[in-house]
Amino acid sequence: MAVAHRTLISFGLVAIPVSLYTAIQDNDIHFNQLHKEDHERIRYKKVCGHCGKEISSNDIVKGYEYDKDHYVIVTEEEVEKIKTEKEKSIQILHFAQLNQISPVYYDKTYQVLPEPGGEKAFELLRTALMSEQKIAIGKTVMGTRDTLMAIIPREDGMLISTMFYEDEVKDLPKSYNKQSLGKEELSMAKTLINSMDTPFNPEEYKDEYQEKLRKLIEDKIAGKEIVAAKAADQGNVINLMDALKASIEQTKKTTTKKVKKRA
Repeated sequence: MAVAHRTLISFGLVAIPVSLYTAIQDNDIHFNQLHKEDHERIRYKKVCGHCGKEISSNDIVKGYEYDKDHYVIVTEEEVEKIKTEKEKSIQILHFAQLNQISPVYYDKTYQVLPEPGGEKAFELLRTALMSEQKIAIGKTVMGTRDTLMAIIPREDGMLISTMFYEDEVKDLPKSYNKQSLGKEELSMAKTLINSMDTPFNPEEYKDEYQEKLRKLIEDKIAGKEIVAAKAADQGNVINLMDALKASIEQTKKTTTKKVKKRA
């Protein structure tokens, strides 16, 4: 797995050399855009707006438009020069409870591993965080932005999730008209929740629609006719209590089938 970023985690006066690795991969099917008439690929060329010449990546530099059609060129080397050693490392700002942070603030996730020489300090931080059931909130400069991060301990290592700043998160929707609930309705809903309460096992979940999409492509290649999916029977439930009761019965049947299958 390629290293996404090498840096230091600064923990008080302790500096831990670490590497960040991307923790996710894209398994989706991607389509190319084709010309409808002859099915040839649509190509996008990078062209100079002044001379019309096609430009390669090696001929492109970054510029900031400070006035209409006037740019100042900024190189990668210049961007790196203004970074202090502190900004190149992950500075732990404070510690917090994981459940204090709304999931809306999380962006990209990385697996973080110690570099040679940093193993003991890394394990000390991981074990202490696990023991206190805390995460660390830190900052570092990645690319051209000051990046907020959550350092999350796990049994087998640590994860780092980059985070959005408060001003990057849209205001959450306004409050809605909350309805009054009957005791029986609430009790039935709790029963349904508890009947569906099982440990989270990521291996059990698959992108089923992508599998159907792959089959569609294979059928098209083989020249087979594409048959419309059958509509699922939604039943004839018209009120909330009936829906809850039917859901509980359905869950019981599903659980019984799973138990028999495992046996």
